[in-house]
Amino acid sequence: MESKLPVTVCVPVRNGGKDLADCLESLGGDFAEVVVVDSQSTDGSGGVARRAGAEVLEFRWDGKFPKKRNWFLRTRGVRTPWVLFLDADERMTPEFVAELRRILPGTRHAGFWVTFDNWFQGRFLRHGDPFRKLALFRPEAGEYERFPEEMWSGLDMEVHEHPVLQGSVGEIRARLRHYPLRDAESYRAKHEEYAQWEARRRQWLERAGPGAWAALTRRQRFKYRNLGKWWLGPLYFLGSYVGKAGFLDGEAGWEFARLKLEYFWKMRRKVKELKKTS
Repeated sequence: MESKLPVTVCVPVRNGGKDLADCLESLGGDFAEVVVVDSQSTDGSGGVARRAGAEVLEFRWDGKFPKKRNWFLRTRGVRTPWVLFLDADERMTPEFVAELRRILPGTRHAGFWVTFDNWFQGRFLRHGDPFRKLALFRPEAGEYERFPEEMWSGLDMEVHEHPVLQGSVGEIRARLRHYPLRDAESYRAKHEEYAQWEARRRQWLERAGPGAWAALTRRQRFKYRNLGKWWLGPLYFLGSYVGKAGFLDGEAGWEFARLKLEYFWKMRRKVKELKKTS
């Protein structure tokens, strides 16, 4: 039997019990620690986690720093060399585990980008712009970006924030799987909330000065500098649907790219609204 990977898997959750059981089962006993951080769920998420053998921490956000992931890093802490943050609607894969076993022992990177195959309208999207996030890193290398939380939204967890790390960053080639389990209307409702957050973040960046911009990735800097431009959404659509062959995913690929185009339009509208009110 192979030894456990020196990784703590942290799964933040709020009323995600329906997804959580499958998420925890997919981990397969390959990781040294599994911790679920629960925001007072009323659907039995804590019980699901305990039955799966995970440690459960109760979290109550007061509207200030830190949010859920940084709270875990600062309060409970990580007892292994690596931490991997997963959401309840994400799944581990054997290929990902195998790659971790191969590269973690000898790597000098401080963290790794992780890429996901999205499940949308009954199929995995193999093409288009992939969903990726900096979800695996050494806990001593840094933590998630900090913003004035009271300015943003009711989200008690870092959704769009990335970890800011000291050290180089690599990429895991093997993909995980993402099952958002939402229809088009649910996507639109969530995007409305996210668009407001993104517009406020852009507003904050404009006032915060060069240091705040320096902490962003090149892609983030391009997005926020041009978030109010009419052409940013169409550029993303063409790059994803045509340039990255999203059309090969059929009707699901078309609908997914179209919804992302709507999302960029929502962000532009929010940017214009904030400029008027400020």
